[in-house]
Amino acid sequence: MAACHRVDLDRWRVILDEAVARVAARFVRAEPRRTCGQFVEGLLSGVERKTCWSLAERAGHDDPQAMQRLLRTAVWDADAVRDDVRCWLVEQLGHPDAVLATDETGFLKKGVCSVGVQRQYTGTAGRVENSQVGVFLAYVTPHGRALIDRRLYLPETSWCEQSDRLTAAGVPDDVGFATKPALARQMIADALDAGVPAGWVTGDEVYGADPGLRADLEHRGIGYVLAVGCDRRVHVNDGRTLIRVDDLAERIPTREWQQHSCGPGAKGPRVYLWAWITTATRPGEHRWLLIRRNRTTGELAFYLCWSPRPVPLHTLVTVAGSRWSIEELFQASKGQVGLDHYQVRRWTGWHRFITLAMLALAVLTILAAQQPAPDPEIIALTVAEIRRLLNAFVLTVATPPEHILHWSIWRRTSQARARRAHYQRRQAK
Repeated sequence: MAACHRVDLDRWRVILDEAVARVAARFVRAEPRRTCGQFVEGLLSGVERKTCWSLAERAGHDDPQAMQRLLRTAVWDADAVRDDVRCWLVEQLGHPDAVLATDETGFLKKGVCSVGVQRQYTGTAGRVENSQVGVFLAYVTPHGRALIDRRLYLPETSWCEQSDRLTAAGVPDDVGFATKPALARQMIADALDAGVPAGWVTGDEVYGADPGLRADLEHRGIGYVLAVGCDRRVHVNDGRTLIRVDDLAERIPTREWQQHSCGPGAKGPRVYLWAWITTATRPGEHRWLLIRRNRTTGELAFYLCWSPRPVPLHTLVTVAGSRWSIEELFQASKGQVGLDHYQVRRWTGWHRFITLAMLALAVLTILAAQQPAPDPEIIALTVAEIRRLLNAFVLTVATPPEHILHWSIWRRTSQARARRAHYQRRQAK
Protein backbone atom coordinates (compact mmCIF):
# COMPACT_ATOMS: atom_id res chain seq x y z
CA MET A 1 0.00 0.00 0.00
CA ALA A 2 2.99 2.32 0.38
CA ALA A 3 3.13 2.79 -3.38
CA CYS A 4 -0.43 4.15 -3.34
CA HIS A 5 0.23 7.10 -1.02
CA ARG A 6 -0.36 9.52 -3.91
CA VAL A 7 -3.71 7.98 -4.86
CA ASP A 8 -6.93 8.96 -3.06
CA LEU A 9 -8.76 5.64 -3.23
CA ASP A 10 -11.71 6.99 -1.25
CA ARG A 11 -12.13 9.66 -3.91
CA TRP A 12 -12.06 6.97 -6.60
CA ARG A 13 -14.99 5.23 -4.93
CA VAL A 14 -16.84 8.56 -4.81
CA ILE A 15 -16.34 9.09 -8.55
CA LEU A 16 -17.55 5.58 -9.32
CA ASP A 17 -20.65 6.09 -7.19
CA GLU A 18 -21.23 9.48 -8.82
CA ALA A 19 -21.23 7.85 -12.25
CA VAL A 20 -24.09 5.57 -11.25
CA ALA A 21 -25.91 8.36 -9.39
CA ARG A 22 -25.74 10.55 -12.50
CA VAL A 23 -27.96 8.15 -14.44
CA ALA A 24 -30.02 6.67 -11.59
CA ALA A 25 -33.05 8.86 -12.32
CA ARG A 26 -33.35 7.28 -15.78
CA PHE A 27 -34.44 3.99 -14.17
CA VAL A 28 -37.95 3.95 -12.71
CA ARG A 29 -37.58 0.59 -10.98
CA ALA A 30 -34.99 -0.32 -8.35
CA GLU A 31 -33.88 -3.59 -9.95
CA PRO A 32 -32.57 -2.19 -13.26
CA ARG A 33 -31.08 0.77 -11.38
CA ARG A 34 -29.10 -1.59 -9.15
CA THR A 35 -28.19 -3.83 -12.09
CA CYS A 36 -26.90 -0.80 -14.01
CA GLY A 37 -24.41 -0.06 -11.23
CA GLN A 38 -23.28 -3.69 -11.20
CA PHE A 39 -23.01 -3.65 -14.99
CA VAL A 40 -20.78 -0.57 -15.04
CA GLU A 41 -18.56 -1.97 -12.28
CA GLY A 42 -18.33 -5.20 -14.27
CA LEU A 43 -17.21 -3.31 -17.36
CA LEU A 44 -14.47 -1.69 -15.28
CA SER A 45 -13.49 -4.99 -13.66
CA GLY A 46 -10.80 -7.43 -14.65
CA VAL A 47 -13.34 -9.85 -16.15
CA GLU A 48 -11.83 -11.01 -19.42
CA ARG A 49 -14.99 -10.89 -21.56
CA LYS A 50 -17.66 -8.36 -20.62
CA THR A 51 -20.72 -10.45 -21.53
CA CYS A 52 -23.94 -10.67 -19.55
CA TRP A 53 -22.89 -14.12 -18.33
CA SER A 54 -19.53 -13.03 -16.93
CA LEU A 55 -20.86 -9.75 -15.50
CA ALA A 56 -23.71 -11.58 -13.78
CA GLU A 57 -21.30 -14.09 -12.26
CA ARG A 58 -19.11 -11.28 -10.93
CA ALA A 59 -22.15 -9.46 -9.49
CA GLY A 60 -23.18 -12.56 -7.54
CA HIS A 61 -26.29 -13.36 -9.60
CA ASP A 62 -27.42 -16.96 -10.08
CA ASP A 63 -28.06 -16.44 -13.82
CA PRO A 64 -27.66 -13.69 -16.45
CA GLN A 65 -31.34 -12.78 -16.70
CA ALA A 66 -31.12 -9.45 -14.83
CA MET A 67 -28.18 -8.30 -16.98
CA GLN A 68 -29.98 -9.40 -20.14
CA ARG A 69 -33.19 -7.59 -19.11
CA LEU A 70 -31.15 -4.43 -18.55
CA LEU A 71 -30.08 -4.49 -22.20
CA ARG A 72 -33.26 -5.87 -23.74
CA THR A 73 -36.56 -5.12 -22.00
CA ALA A 74 -36.01 -2.91 -18.93
CA VAL A 75 -37.60 0.54 -19.19
CA TRP A 76 -34.91 3.19 -19.65
CA ASP A 77 -33.76 5.57 -22.35
CA ALA A 78 -30.20 5.02 -23.59
CA ASP A 79 -30.14 8.45 -25.27
CA ALA A 80 -31.05 10.15 -21.98
CA VAL A 81 -28.22 8.29 -20.25
CA ARG A 82 -25.92 9.34 -23.10
CA ASP A 83 -26.90 12.94 -22.40
CA ASP A 84 -26.07 12.48 -18.72
CA VAL A 85 -22.66 11.05 -19.57
CA ARG A 86 -21.95 13.95 -21.92
CA CYS A 87 -23.02 16.52 -19.34
CA TRP A 88 -20.82 14.95 -16.67
CA LEU A 89 -17.79 14.91 -18.94
CA VAL A 90 -18.31 18.54 -19.96
CA GLU A 91 -18.47 19.56 -16.29
CA GLN A 92 -15.15 17.84 -15.67
CA LEU A 93 -13.26 18.46 -18.93
CA GLY A 94 -15.04 21.38 -20.58
CA HIS A 95 -12.94 23.92 -22.47
CA PRO A 96 -13.98 26.63 -24.99
CA ASP A 97 -11.34 25.51 -27.51
CA ALA A 98 -12.16 21.81 -27.22
CA VAL A 99 -12.17 19.68 -30.36
CA LEU A 100 -15.04 17.45 -31.44
CA ALA A 101 -13.49 14.51 -33.30
CA THR A 102 -15.62 12.11 -35.31
CA ASP A 103 -14.74 8.68 -36.70
CA GLU A 104 -16.17 5.21 -37.10
CA THR A 105 -15.07 1.83 -35.78
CA GLY A 106 -16.07 -1.71 -36.70
CA PHE A 107 -17.41 -4.57 -34.60
CA LEU A 108 -16.69 -7.97 -36.12
CA LYS A 109 -19.68 -10.31 -36.02
CA LYS A 110 -20.79 -13.72 -37.22
CA GLY A 111 -24.11 -14.40 -38.94
CA VAL A 112 -26.60 -12.02 -40.50
CA CYS A 113 -28.98 -11.18 -37.63
CA SER A 114 -27.04 -8.50 -35.71
CA VAL A 115 -28.55 -5.12 -36.54
CA GLY A 116 -26.64 -3.32 -39.29
CA VAL A 117 -24.28 -6.20 -39.99
CA GLN A 118 -22.99 -6.87 -43.49
CA ARG A 119 -19.70 -7.50 -45.25
CA GLN A 120 -18.07 -4.08 -45.33
CA TYR A 121 -14.68 -2.50 -44.92
CA THR A 122 -13.67 -1.84 -41.34
CA GLY A 123 -10.44 -0.34 -40.09
CA THR A 124 -10.66 -2.67 -37.11
CA ALA A 125 -9.67 -5.59 -39.35
CA GLY A 126 -8.07 -3.52 -42.12
CA ARG A 127 -10.17 -5.33 -44.74
CA VAL A 128 -13.73 -6.22 -45.73
CA GLU A 129 -15.31 -8.35 -43.00
CA ASN A 130 -18.74 -9.26 -41.68
CA SER A 131 -19.22 -6.43 -39.21
CA GLN A 132 -21.27 -3.64 -37.74
CA VAL A 133 -20.02 -0.05 -37.93
CA GLY A 134 -20.61 2.60 -35.30
CA VAL A 135 -19.93 6.31 -35.84
CA PHE A 136 -18.72 8.08 -32.70
CA LEU A 137 -18.07 11.59 -31.44
CA ALA A 138 -15.19 12.32 -29.07
CA TYR A 139 -14.61 15.36 -26.87
CA VAL A 140 -10.93 16.32 -26.79
CA THR A 141 -9.67 18.99 -24.39
CA PRO A 142 -6.43 19.87 -22.58
CA HIS A 143 -7.91 18.16 -19.50
CA GLY A 144 -8.76 14.82 -21.10
CA ARG A 145 -10.76 13.11 -23.82
CA ALA A 146 -13.76 10.80 -23.93
CA LEU A 147 -16.51 9.46 -26.17
CA ILE A 148 -19.70 11.51 -25.85
CA ASP A 149 -22.02 10.14 -28.56
CA ARG A 150 -22.60 7.18 -30.87
CA ARG A 151 -24.70 6.21 -33.88
CA LEU A 152 -25.09 2.77 -35.47
CA TYR A 153 -24.63 2.86 -39.24
CA LEU A 154 -27.36 1.00 -41.16
CA PRO A 155 -26.33 0.03 -44.73
CA GLU A 156 -28.85 1.24 -47.29
CA THR A 157 -29.46 -1.77 -49.54
CA SER A 158 -29.03 -4.69 -47.16
CA TRP A 159 -30.88 -3.07 -44.26
CA CYS A 160 -32.76 0.19 -44.87
CA GLU A 161 -34.48 -1.19 -47.98
CA GLN A 162 -35.55 -4.40 -46.19
CA SER A 163 -38.32 -3.56 -43.76
CA ASP A 164 -38.57 -7.13 -42.46
CA ARG A 165 -34.95 -7.04 -41.25
CA LEU A 166 -35.48 -3.65 -39.63
CA THR A 167 -38.56 -4.88 -37.80
CA ALA A 168 -36.89 -8.10 -36.65
CA ALA A 169 -33.95 -6.08 -35.26
CA GLY A 170 -36.21 -3.62 -33.44
CA VAL A 171 -35.14 -0.57 -35.45
CA PRO A 172 -37.57 2.32 -34.74
CA ASP A 173 -39.86 3.31 -37.61
CA ASP A 174 -38.43 6.84 -37.78
CA VAL A 175 -34.87 5.62 -38.38
CA GLY A 176 -33.88 5.66 -42.05
CA PHE A 177 -30.70 5.52 -44.06
CA ALA A 178 -28.04 8.08 -43.19
CA THR A 179 -24.49 8.27 -44.44
CA LYS A 180 -21.65 8.29 -41.96
CA PRO A 181 -21.06 12.04 -42.42
CA ALA A 182 -24.80 12.61 -41.89
CA LEU A 183 -24.62 10.68 -38.61
CA ALA A 184 -21.63 12.79 -37.59
CA ARG A 185 -23.57 15.96 -38.41
CA GLN A 186 -26.42 14.78 -36.17
CA MET A 187 -24.09 14.13 -33.25
CA ILE A 188 -22.21 17.40 -33.63
CA ALA A 189 -25.48 19.35 -33.84
CA ASP A 190 -26.85 17.58 -30.75
CA ALA A 191 -23.67 18.35 -28.80
CA LEU A 192 -23.59 22.02 -29.76
CA ASP A 193 -27.33 22.44 -29.17
CA ALA A 194 -26.80 20.95 -25.69
CA GLY A 195 -24.25 23.66 -24.94
CA VAL A 196 -21.09 21.57 -25.21
CA PRO A 197 -18.24 24.13 -25.37
CA ALA A 198 -16.08 23.53 -28.43
CA GLY A 199 -14.16 25.58 -30.93
CA TRP A 200 -13.18 22.98 -33.51
CA VAL A 201 -14.23 19.83 -35.36
CA THR A 202 -11.91 17.32 -37.00
CA GLY A 203 -12.35 14.09 -38.92
CA ASP A 204 -10.83 11.95 -41.65
CA GLU A 205 -11.50 11.99 -45.41
CA VAL A 206 -14.94 10.40 -45.07
CA TYR A 207 -16.13 13.49 -43.21
CA GLY A 208 -13.94 16.06 -44.93
CA ALA A 209 -15.54 15.17 -48.28
CA ASP A 210 -19.03 16.15 -47.07
CA PRO A 211 -19.88 19.75 -48.03
CA GLY A 212 -22.95 19.70 -45.78
CA LEU A 213 -20.83 19.13 -42.68
CA ARG A 214 -18.50 21.99 -43.57
CA ALA A 215 -21.46 24.29 -44.28
CA ASP A 216 -23.11 23.41 -40.96
CA LEU A 217 -19.95 24.23 -39.03
CA GLU A 218 -19.37 27.53 -40.82
CA HIS A 219 -22.97 28.52 -40.14
CA ARG A 220 -22.45 27.84 -36.42
CA GLY A 221 -19.07 29.60 -36.34
CA ILE A 222 -17.19 26.41 -35.40
CA GLY A 223 -13.74 25.98 -36.94
CA TYR A 224 -12.76 22.77 -38.67
CA VAL A 225 -9.69 20.88 -39.83
CA LEU A 226 -11.02 18.04 -42.01
CA ALA A 227 -8.91 15.61 -44.01
CA VAL A 228 -9.50 15.34 -47.77
CA GLY A 229 -8.14 13.17 -50.57
CA CYS A 230 -5.20 14.03 -52.78
CA ASP A 231 -7.53 14.68 -55.73
CA ARG A 232 -9.38 17.52 -54.00
CA ARG A 233 -9.24 20.80 -55.92
CA VAL A 234 -8.93 24.14 -54.13
CA HIS A 235 -8.90 27.79 -55.16
CA VAL A 236 -5.64 29.71 -55.09
CA ASN A 237 -4.48 33.10 -56.38
CA ASP A 238 -7.46 34.94 -54.87
CA GLY A 239 -9.89 32.34 -56.19
CA ARG A 240 -8.92 32.64 -59.84
CA THR A 241 -7.27 29.22 -60.15
CA LEU A 242 -8.55 25.74 -59.24
CA ILE A 243 -5.81 23.16 -58.68
CA ARG A 244 -5.43 19.67 -57.22
CA VAL A 245 -3.96 19.66 -53.72
CA ASP A 246 -1.24 17.12 -54.57
CA ASP A 247 -0.11 19.25 -57.52
CA LEU A 248 -0.11 22.27 -55.25
CA ALA A 249 2.07 20.47 -52.68
CA GLU A 250 4.78 19.89 -55.31
CA ARG A 251 5.07 23.65 -55.90
CA ILE A 252 5.75 24.58 -52.27
CA PRO A 253 9.38 25.67 -51.78
CA THR A 254 11.41 23.73 -49.23
CA ARG A 255 11.83 26.81 -47.06
CA GLU A 256 8.07 27.10 -46.53
CA TRP A 257 7.73 23.72 -44.81
CA GLN A 258 7.70 24.10 -41.03
CA GLN A 259 8.37 21.43 -38.45
CA HIS A 260 5.70 21.06 -35.76
CA SER A 261 4.50 18.39 -33.36
CA CYS A 262 0.78 17.62 -33.63
CA GLY A 263 0.71 15.97 -30.21
CA PRO A 264 2.34 13.28 -28.10
CA GLY A 265 2.53 9.72 -29.40
CA ALA A 266 3.51 6.37 -27.95
CA LYS A 267 7.13 6.98 -28.98
CA GLY A 268 7.30 10.70 -28.29
CA PRO A 269 6.03 13.83 -30.06
CA ARG A 270 4.46 13.26 -33.50
CA VAL A 271 6.63 15.61 -35.51
CA TYR A 272 5.89 16.32 -39.20
CA LEU A 273 6.61 18.98 -41.77
CA TRP A 274 3.68 21.29 -42.41
CA ALA A 275 2.72 23.91 -44.97
CA TRP A 276 -0.40 26.00 -45.32
CA ILE A 277 -1.90 27.96 -48.19
CA THR A 278 -4.71 30.49 -48.08
CA THR A 279 -7.69 29.34 -50.17
CA ALA A 280 -10.16 32.13 -49.34
CA THR A 281 -12.19 33.38 -52.29
CA ARG A 282 -13.65 36.45 -50.57
CA PRO A 283 -12.05 39.19 -48.43
CA GLY A 284 -12.27 38.53 -44.71
CA GLU A 285 -12.54 34.74 -45.03
CA HIS A 286 -10.16 32.50 -43.11
CA ARG A 287 -9.68 29.38 -45.21
CA TRP A 288 -6.57 27.31 -45.67
CA LEU A 289 -5.27 24.12 -47.18
CA LEU A 290 -3.08 22.43 -44.59
CA ILE A 291 -0.53 19.91 -45.86
CA ARG A 292 1.35 17.39 -43.69
CA ARG A 293 4.49 15.64 -44.91
CA ASN A 294 6.19 12.70 -43.25
CA ARG A 295 9.82 13.60 -42.61
CA THR A 296 11.01 10.08 -43.47
CA THR A 297 8.73 8.74 -46.20
CA GLY A 298 7.53 12.00 -47.71
CA GLU A 299 3.92 10.77 -47.49
CA LEU A 300 1.42 13.63 -47.72
CA ALA A 301 -1.91 14.31 -46.04
CA PHE A 302 -4.26 17.19 -46.81
CA TYR A 303 -6.80 19.13 -44.72
CA LEU A 304 -9.41 21.73 -45.52
CA CYS A 305 -9.45 24.33 -42.75
CA TRP A 306 -11.80 27.14 -41.80
CA SER A 307 -11.98 29.41 -38.78
CA PRO A 308 -14.20 32.35 -37.85
CA ARG A 309 -11.04 34.24 -36.89
CA PRO A 310 -7.35 34.28 -37.91
CA VAL A 311 -5.29 31.56 -36.22
CA PRO A 312 -1.60 30.56 -36.39
CA LEU A 313 -0.37 27.46 -38.16
CA HIS A 314 0.34 25.67 -34.89
CA THR A 315 -3.35 25.86 -33.91
CA LEU A 316 -4.40 24.07 -37.11
CA VAL A 317 -1.66 21.49 -36.58
CA THR A 318 -2.87 20.82 -33.03
CA VAL A 319 -6.48 20.36 -34.18
CA ALA A 320 -5.37 18.02 -36.97
CA GLY A 321 -3.45 15.94 -34.42
CA SER A 322 -6.53 15.71 -32.20
CA ARG A 323 -8.07 13.26 -34.65
CA TRP A 324 -5.77 10.53 -33.34
CA SER A 325 -7.45 10.92 -29.96
CA ILE A 326 -10.61 9.18 -31.10
CA GLU A 327 -8.65 6.24 -32.50
CA GLU A 328 -6.86 5.93 -29.16
CA LEU A 329 -10.24 6.11 -27.43
CA PHE A 330 -11.50 3.21 -29.55
CA GLN A 331 -8.47 1.21 -28.50
CA ALA A 332 -8.92 2.10 -24.83
CA SER A 333 -12.66 1.48 -24.77
CA LYS A 334 -12.35 -1.91 -26.42
CA GLY A 335 -9.37 -2.94 -24.33
CA GLN A 336 -10.40 -1.50 -20.97
CA VAL A 337 -14.22 -1.54 -20.79
CA GLY A 338 -15.18 -4.09 -23.45
CA LEU A 339 -16.84 -1.77 -25.98
CA ASP A 340 -16.85 -4.62 -28.51
CA HIS A 341 -17.69 -7.49 -26.12
CA TYR A 342 -21.45 -7.26 -26.44
CA GLN A 343 -23.57 -10.23 -27.51
CA VAL A 344 -26.79 -8.45 -28.48
CA ARG A 345 -28.43 -8.39 -31.88
CA ARG A 346 -31.16 -5.78 -31.67
CA TRP A 347 -31.14 -1.99 -31.97
CA THR A 348 -31.99 -1.26 -28.34
CA GLY A 349 -29.44 -3.69 -26.92
CA TRP A 350 -26.62 -2.26 -29.05
CA HIS A 351 -27.25 1.32 -27.97
CA ARG A 352 -27.65 0.38 -24.32
CA PHE A 353 -24.44 -1.64 -24.12
CA ILE A 354 -22.41 0.99 -25.97
CA THR A 355 -23.80 3.77 -23.77
CA LEU A 356 -22.93 1.95 -20.54
CA ALA A 357 -19.44 1.27 -21.89
CA MET A 358 -19.09 5.01 -22.57
CA LEU A 359 -20.12 5.66 -18.96
CA ALA A 360 -17.49 3.23 -17.70
CA LEU A 361 -14.84 4.88 -19.87
CA ALA A 362 -15.94 8.29 -18.54
CA VAL A 363 -15.14 7.09 -15.01
CA LEU A 364 -11.56 6.27 -16.04
CA THR A 365 -11.23 9.52 -17.97
CA ILE A 366 -12.37 11.67 -15.06
CA LEU A 367 -10.16 9.80 -12.60
CA ALA A 368 -7.18 10.38 -14.90
CA ALA A 369 -8.02 14.09 -15.24
CA GLN A 370 -8.19 14.56 -11.46
CA GLN A 371 -4.83 13.00 -10.67
CA PRO A 372 -2.12 15.37 -9.38
CA ALA A 373 1.00 15.91 -11.44
CA PRO A 374 3.35 12.93 -10.99
CA ASP A 375 6.95 12.97 -9.86
CA PRO A 376 9.33 13.78 -12.73
CA GLU A 377 10.73 10.24 -12.58
CA ILE A 378 7.41 8.56 -13.54
CA ILE A 379 4.71 9.13 -16.14
CA ALA A 380 1.19 10.15 -15.20
CA LEU A 381 -1.36 7.49 -14.36
CA THR A 382 -2.81 6.11 -17.59
CA VAL A 383 -6.37 4.91 -18.06
CA ALA A 384 -5.13 1.32 -18.16
CA GLU A 385 -3.14 1.71 -14.93
CA ILE A 386 -6.04 3.44 -13.20
CA ARG A 387 -8.30 0.52 -14.07
CA ARG A 388 -5.72 -1.93 -12.74
CA LEU A 389 -5.48 -0.05 -9.42
CA LEU A 390 -9.24 0.38 -9.31
CA ASN A 391 -9.62 -3.39 -9.48
CA ALA A 392 -6.89 -4.02 -6.95
CA PHE A 393 -8.19 -1.66 -4.25
CA VAL A 394 -11.79 -0.60 -4.95
CA LEU A 395 -13.59 -3.22 -7.02
CA THR A 396 -12.29 -6.35 -5.32
CA VAL A 397 -14.96 -9.04 -4.98
CA ALA A 398 -14.66 -12.11 -2.75
CA THR A 399 -16.32 -14.94 -4.67
CA PRO A 400 -17.26 -18.09 -2.71
CA PRO A 401 -16.08 -21.36 -4.31
CA GLU A 402 -19.64 -22.68 -4.49
CA HIS A 403 -20.66 -19.64 -6.58
CA ILE A 404 -17.84 -20.29 -9.05
CA LEU A 405 -18.84 -23.96 -9.28
CA HIS A 406 -22.51 -22.99 -9.76
CA TRP A 407 -21.60 -20.84 -12.74
CA SER A 408 -19.36 -23.53 -14.21
CA ILE A 409 -22.30 -25.93 -14.14
CA TRP A 410 -24.69 -23.28 -15.47
CA ARG A 411 -22.44 -22.41 -18.42
CA ARG A 412 -21.80 -26.02 -19.39
CA THR A 413 -25.50 -26.88 -19.12
CA SER A 414 -26.46 -23.92 -21.31
CA GLN A 415 -23.78 -24.79 -23.86
CA ALA A 416 -24.95 -28.40 -23.98
CA ARG A 417 -28.53 -27.26 -24.55
CA ALA A 418 -27.42 -24.94 -27.35
CA ARG A 419 -25.38 -27.70 -28.97
CA ARG A 420 -28.35 -30.10 -28.94
CA ALA A 421 -30.57 -27.47 -30.52
CA HIS A 422 -27.96 -26.82 -33.19
CA TYR A 423 -27.70 -30.52 -34.01
CA GLN A 424 -31.49 -30.83 -34.22
CA ARG A 425 -31.70 -27.89 -36.66
CA ARG A 426 -29.03 -29.45 -38.87
CA GLN A 427 -30.78 -32.83 -38.89
CA ALA A 428 -34.09 -31.23 -39.78
CA LYS A 429 -32.69 -29.74 -42.99
